[in-house]
Amino acid sequence: MLKIGQSQLRFEDDALITGRGRYMNDRAGKGEAAAVFVRSQSASGRILSIDTKAAAGMPEVLGIFTGADLKAAGLLPIQPRGKHPGPDGGEMRVPVFYPLAIDAVRYVGDPIAVVVAETRQAALAAAEAVMVEIAERSVVIDPLEAVAPDAPLVWDEFPDNRCFTYEKGDKAGVDAAVASAHTVVRQRLRISRVVAAPIETRGAIASYDDTAGLYRLELGTQAPHRISGDVAPILGVSADKVHVLASDCGGSFGMKNAGYPEYPALLWASRQTGRMLRWTSDRLESFQSDAHARDMWVDAALALDADGKLLGLDVHVRANLGAYLGPATVHPPVANIGGIAGVYRTPKIYAKVDGVFTNTQQTAPYRGAGRPEATYIIERMIDLAAYEIGIDRAELRRRNLVPKKEMPYSSGFIFTYDSGDFPGVLDKALEMADWAGFEARRAGSSARGKLRGIGIANPIEIAGGPAAKPNPEFARMDISPEGKVRIHVGSMDSGQGHGTVFRQIIADRLGLSTEGMEIVTGDTHEVPQGTGTFGSRTLAAAGGALWTAADTIIEKLKDQAAERLEADKADILFDTGEYRIAGTDRSVSFAEVISGESASLSAETFSSVEGATFPNGCHICEVEIDPETGLVELVSYCVVDDVGRMVNPLLVKGQITGGVAQGLGQALMENAVYDSDSGQLLSATFMDYAMPRAHDMPGVEIAGFAVPTNQNPLGVKGAGEAGTVGALSAVISAVSDALRPFGIRHIDMPATPARVWRCLQMQRKEER
Repeated sequence: MLKIGQSQLRFEDDALITGRGRYMNDRAGKGEAAAVFVRSQSASGRILSIDTKAAAGMPEVLGIFTGADLKAAGLLPIQPRGKHPGPDGGEMRVPVFYPLAIDAVRYVGDPIAVVVAETRQAALAAAEAVMVEIAERSVVIDPLEAVAPDAPLVWDEFPDNRCFTYEKGDKAGVDAAVASAHTVVRQRLRISRVVAAPIETRGAIASYDDTAGLYRLELGTQAPHRISGDVAPILGVSADKVHVLASDCGGSFGMKNAGYPEYPALLWASRQTGRMLRWTSDRLESFQSDAHARDMWVDAALALDADGKLLGLDVHVRANLGAYLGPATVHPPVANIGGIAGVYRTPKIYAKVDGVFTNTQQTAPYRGAGRPEATYIIERMIDLAAYEIGIDRAELRRRNLVPKKEMPYSSGFIFTYDSGDFPGVLDKALEMADWAGFEARRAGSSARGKLRGIGIANPIEIAGGPAAKPNPEFARMDISPEGKVRIHVGSMDSGQGHGTVFRQIIADRLGLSTEGMEIVTGDTHEVPQGTGTFGSRTLAAAGGALWTAADTIIEKLKDQAAERLEADKADILFDTGEYRIAGTDRSVSFAEVISGESASLSAETFSSVEGATFPNGCHICEVEIDPETGLVELVSYCVVDDVGRMVNPLLVKGQITGGVAQGLGQALMENAVYDSDSGQLLSATFMDYAMPRAHDMPGVEIAGFAVPTNQNPLGVKGAGEAGTVGALSAVISAVSDALRPFGIRHIDMPATPARVWRCLQMQRKEER
């Protein structure tokens, strides 16, 4: 019998590794046609004309539609899901964002028209024949440059390129702390732009049922209900009129969490042509049109007293939003800014976040969605302060950690931590990594002509939020008299192993076999409500909803259990699959009781957990650098993580390992780069956008340090983003530590061989 806390291989794996997965290109639509988008090759400019006449007359072409066609038909602009205060204290500046560009283009890849043809080859040929005349304008691609007084404007109606200005905290208190501090460290930090680069690129199959008035969209996503909620208003219909179907998803990482302009355009084109349409982006198109992520400049100041106690933290973020606001674009820079408090007691904190328009693709959530950035800010500043004061980096952290006895703890800056033992986590990681023995290892590397550094980071992240009111999740459970279980869940698996852990939860709670358990997900009609998979929320939200549904059925059967046990209902208790009489050893299994029913029993809920949780941990890694080439090699990586109760430790370790890989990718090599003059994406292929490979990844040693939460019935905190949240900081900490003997106090990500080598050469020139 499967139990919670048991390592179990994924039930999903057999189908996937034997080629029986069902991804976008495994779906076959009867009589489907192909769609291809005409995209701007200019980063900024006014559209003078779009000539489709020659293309429309080409063989097999069924139709060509422009932004003007969509607007004339009554389609509405795309809207962001959330809003922040405007730069002038008024409303947030929201540009008019139609699915296809109408009067102007604002980044390379901006969709201008959609071509529909019988075959993809015919659609591609016709797309090449569409003539678009653009009067080009100057571009701006960097958020710092975009807010300068003489910067080119992305939107003429927004004179300083700022979308919003969010401020939080005690500015006067922080200023006073800085003025009175013994030590103040200041640093400008660069958090680079990255792309999600999933194995499976975006695509969709769109169709329209004229009789039912129903749009249908099949695609890979982690949040089907959010897709229908994003797309339906653009089409002018209710969400139930956009039926979204999702099955296996070949990677998402947050990028496939929202509606894109292609989706309403495809659905409308399908309605116009009366054909089912298939669109699949190629890799170049994926680089250009998928939402990018991170991309921030941060100015930070950290104030400390003579004993190394933190007094105040001042943070100013300029976040690159891109040219347009997608549904989730404004979320990452602000939603998790509370993480800059870290695991430390900092009396005064103030943050200002400017969301800035540039001539680049929109940014959106990507594994961590603001959490890695917040952790990076406080952890880099702690490192720099330790060097400035002259004490060990781990010791400075220990002096400022929130003690376990103060939990739950209000950081005084947005978040209240539900539980944790931060000093215990740190001590376990230091022992695991042999922190005390590092100098001997550094000396050994030096003898071989290598530079060795050790990095440390104590990440904390919000999971299952938002903090004020966590999003609900849907679960329905049906159990037959034979003990067969069928569940409907609003979350969507994109590789995490939901089907496995859901089975474990049900088997553990009800004492039933997993044989024949059926899980229905990814269908907005079969599953009428749902929120989706993001923010490390699924086990707390969906798992908690399943637990609640199971408890409802348990309660429904108490009368029958009492009758079988010949006891009063008030004396009946339930635990680990059995009803029993309190104070006795007399019991009857859940399976026995439900077998007496004449029909299946059902329960459903669309509810929230008590509150958000705060997974936390400590990452320690070591690197060696070849000073002649600048090549950085990760030689060891240790993680101690408090993710609360682990339902399946094997899958938790897989999640953390994958997160570390994505974090080290951004820290050492991944970098989405636009040309500052033309706005062309220079890193638009895997020849130019480096991704980590197996040989770049050290063996990751992972240990749990569970402090269960009381915010949900399972005691879980979330593990999906934990690895990434700590990895950025730990890796850059290690690289900077290796370079410190050369007088280099900080290096910006990505720490590529070229960047590291240049830093060393510049320092050597200064020394000469």
